[in-house]
Amino acid sequence: MAETADKELTNLHDRWMQRCIDLALQARGRTAPNPMVGSVIVKNGRVLGEGFHPQAGQPHAEVFAIRAAQQTGEDLQDATLYVNLEPCNHHGRTPPCSEAIIQAGIGEVVIGAIDPDPRVAGTGRDRLRAAGLKVTTGVLVEACLELNEAFFHRVRTNLPFGIFKYAMTLDGKIATTSGHSYWITGAEARRVVHDLRGGCDAIITGGNTVRLDNPHLTTHGTSLHCPLRVVVSASCDLPETANLWHITESEKTLLIVPPDRHPQLKQKLRDRQVEVLELDILSPEVVMQELGKRGCNTVLWECGGRLGAAAIKAKMVQKIYAFIAPKLIGGFTAPSPIDDLDLTLMTEAIAIERSQLQQIGTDFLITGYLP
Repeated sequence: MAETADKELTNLHDRWMQRCIDLALQARGRTAPNPMVGSVIVKNGRVLGEGFHPQAGQPHAEVFAIRAAQQTGEDLQDATLYVNLEPCNHHGRTPPCSEAIIQAGIGEVVIGAIDPDPRVAGTGRDRLRAAGLKVTTGVLVEACLELNEAFFHRVRTNLPFGIFKYAMTLDGKIATTSGHSYWITGAEARRVVHDLRGGCDAIITGGNTVRLDNPHLTTHGTSLHCPLRVVVSASCDLPETANLWHITESEKTLLIVPPDRHPQLKQKLRDRQVEVLELDILSPEVVMQELGKRGCNTVLWECGGRLGAAAIKAKMVQKIYAFIAPKLIGGFTAPSPIDDLDLTLMTEAIAIERSQLQQIGTDFLITGYLP
């Protein structure tokens, strides 16, 4: 009987924690530098209130859930608050959620993952327990960790979580020998890419991609959020009419270039509201440090093989999205997605970890993590 009761409680906790994750995802791509958090308050199997953190500076998920629950007039002493990430316990842009939970009179809190932020790091959990609340942790912990893997990475390293995305043919080509690349994958795979962009805070591309492909690097209507588009170019030899220079309220572009190249072009782009940042060093580390200072959690490398290889060698890439089309192009000089990594032995090859394969339309997507 006790074993059955424990299993039922576990299933109940899992159900409401999954609801927290689903709520958190409603703000996907918009919370940086904060994590994605959802919260639900439940009493006797009934939801009294729920909410999610919409963006930095706005109240946290627990506050929205508490406000909604208080509107019901119910006594919250017998209620349980679920949240996918440990409640904060410090004064930032908003007051600590741990104190808001205590003041609301909630009797029990169930937490998915402990917050690695040094300002929290278990103190939120401990504050709740010290106030007499029953606290359970580690519910759907793997899913909660994966949800905010980029936030956790930035907190640990002060650098954004890097994703390198590319599309190639079955024989490993990203374009023909003439440079033509549209389209390698089908419409379904491209929609997945647009959705992937919607969950990122910035997209990095290089000058060659701008010159050859003239991309837009937008979410194409799949999300109201468009990540910051970042162009890194050592030569600053760029066309004046590129699609990336089209600036709107939601579509912004940052050009990172050396200080001594093409001053007239730079001024023309500034006049068009393109932000131009002049740096002496344009390494992947320096670029990611700059984006980390701007509060970016997730950065998508959507670039050619040379810049992609540099980012991988610099350990600025943590995850791979490889779209593979069942097509053959051929040609020894046709470009591949990753340039020289300075590896000469097959035993030196970088083994992708936790890889997954899925079919998307007629194409395939392999995702995985760099060690």
